[in-house]
Amino acid sequence: MDRMDKLLASTGKWSRREVRELIRQGRVKVDGRPVNKPEEKVEPACAVLTVDGVTVDCTPFVYVMLHKPAGLLSATEDRKQPTVLDLLPPELRRRGLFPVGRLDKDTTGLLLLTDDGDLAHRLLSPRKHVDKVYLAQVEGRVDQGDAAVLAEGMVLGDGLRCLPAGLEPLEDGSRCLVTVREGKYHQVKRMLAARGKPVKALHRCAMGPLVLDEGLKPGEWRFLTALERSELQRLDSAT
Repeated sequence: MDRMDKLLASTGKWSRREVRELIRQGRVKVDGRPVNKPEEKVEPACAVLTVDGVTVDCTPFVYVMLHKPAGLLSATEDRKQPTVLDLLPPELRRRGLFPVGRLDKDTTGLLLLTDDGDLAHRLLSPRKHVDKVYLAQVEGRVDQGDAAVLAEGMVLGDGLRCLPAGLEPLEDGSRCLVTVREGKYHQVKRMLAARGKPVKALHRCAMGPLVLDEGLKPGEWRFLTALERSELQRLDSAT
């Protein structure tokens, strides 16, 4: 059970002060009944909440799929540079969404944003080993020799030991799909650079069961579908 003012304010559409004024004016209803007090408690999973006759979604967490463009930081805020949160409307930014993992400033592709801290923590746990698939454009040509080295697990020049990773050359070899099961700093770029194939462009296609929606242009976003949310929760509980 949650307080009405806290519940409505958690949507990011109103402050608590604004919610109290809405309730005072009789504009908030639960199951068709006017709410009289801000402290009145309600079960959001069972009740139908409306403001001015419009149903309000008070689900506890939000999950957003974003097609990250190049040039933005995977951060919640930065004083000098734009971040991925700047692409969202104000009501979502007020909910406190954050990126699940990070993409480099110049890396594009799939980024999951949420306010579900527990889920994010579990998905990013080193013990989970959630697959992440990247499309890499490289200088030179990758080949099956590169694939074999990545499959064994590379040790980089600074001593970083990487878990076995997948590499699938595409077309003429200047592009490849790389699948990693961890998220170490600049890992894909560093592995390919160590093979003498510096990365010119990097794009994340998938993370676990989530595949970037081809209908999303760079900078666009959408909420996860019920099926995607279910698959994400199932992955979280199974790994």
